[in-house]
Amino acid sequence: MSIFEYNGSAVMAMVGKNCFAIASDRRLGVQLQTIATDFQRVFKIHDKLYVGLSGLGTDAQTLNQRLVFRHKLYQLREERDMKPETFASLVSALLYEKRFGPYFCQPVIAGLGDDNEPFICTMDCIGAKELAKDFVVSGTASESLYGACESMYKPNMEPDELFETVSQALMSSVDRDCLSGWGGYVLIVTPTEVREHVVKGRMD
Repeated sequence: MSIFEYNGSAVMAMVGKNCFAIASDRRLGVQLQTIATDFQRVFKIHDKLYVGLSGLGTDAQTLNQRLVFRHKLYQLREERDMKPETFASLVSALLYEKRFGPYFCQPVIAGLGDDNEPFICTMDCIGAKELAKDFVVSGTASESLYGACESMYKPNMEPDELFETVSQALMSSVDRDCLSGWGGYVLIVTPTEVREHVVKGRMD
């Protein structure tokens, strides 16, 4: 078993019309044994920028602390919030710094940039970025997430429809992966509000 599969995870982000959704499952396991059913994998950087960290749970928490720290330094120096594109470059550089002993995480970054244009991207554990205009996925359920998102996505969705699409894609995908699941956590971010949803799923 790969170290990335040790705790199990499913993280995805999808773009809508001037909004985006970022979602994760809630399971923390040790291989096939479930340890917790309320594990947080989506972290807030600022009001319009979020990062989801799939992979090893301990590294996800450590990496989040370092990213929050680096963003606070940026805020102090620049007196403004970081743009999503800038933050993606920061995460990429931070991961590549540790390429010989990497954090076992695959980040998903989602944010609203200038003119509330949604930005999403993912990268591997050494910071190789993959940009997308529609959706990005990572984690042990990524194969089934790709299939579900590919069939359900359509451009310019409103926040309510985006929530429905992301929830259905996440739930149907984690049901096909025994290392992730136990419900989901979905964030819908628009220029004016952030909506948090905890989605109930199969508890087995």
